[in-house]
Amino acid sequence: MGVGGAPRDALVADITTPAQRGAAYGLRQALDSVGACVGPLLAVVLMWWFGGQVRTVLWFAVVPAALAVAVLVVAVREPAGRAAPRRAAAPLTWAALGALPRRYWHIVALGAVFALARFSEAFLVLRASDVGLTATQVPIVMVVMNVVYAGAAYPAGRLSDRMPARTLLTLGLAVLVAADLVLAWARAPLAVVAGTAGWGLHLALTQGLFAKLVAGAAVSAVAALSMFTYRRT
Repeated sequence: MGVGGAPRDALVADITTPAQRGAAYGLRQALDSVGACVGPLLAVVLMWWFGGQVRTVLWFAVVPAALAVAVLVVAVREPAGRAAPRRAAAPLTWAALGALPRRYWHIVALGAVFALARFSEAFLVLRASDVGLTATQVPIVMVVMNVVYAGAAYPAGRLSDRMPARTLLTLGLAVLVAADLVLAWARAPLAVVAGTAGWGLHLALTQGLFAKLVAGAAVSAVAALSMFTYRRT
């Protein structure tokens, strides 16, 4: 995700107009979540089939990873009409970072706040174990989260093209707070499932929107860095 996320988001920004960018990122998030639904479902089946042998089940994850790398090597090509840079760009300096527009830093700060507010998804699995789900049943909570995520991501993306980003981010944060409260007070598997579904809705409301905001700020950020480099040379 860390390696592939930025190039993938840049590709989406490159082939869409600003008016439909929210819907495009929402669709991308939805398709991404489909795999996240199928994976835990297969994990449940394989854990049951192999009697809870985690090491054996993990070997099956190697297959889609190898296929994904094969697709990148064989099928993905650089878009035509883009000349390679004549020289490598200079590394960023503190002075160059200071030239970035204020809007860029606002988005970075907002993303940091949301990242701090959301704990790791591994805690969802641990919470499910705490309320009595077995090792074979635990992946179900990830399936629930990603089903909600996949189902709501595209509508949320389209909504981000029609309403202020601040309103949608506030709504997403409110959903996250409510989901965390449900998870904290949960004493039964059904309550954990409900809290996990809230997490999926929160991700659908915010993640595609953040990608859209970054794509919109990237143009002005690149222009600012180019102007800074030009002035220095």
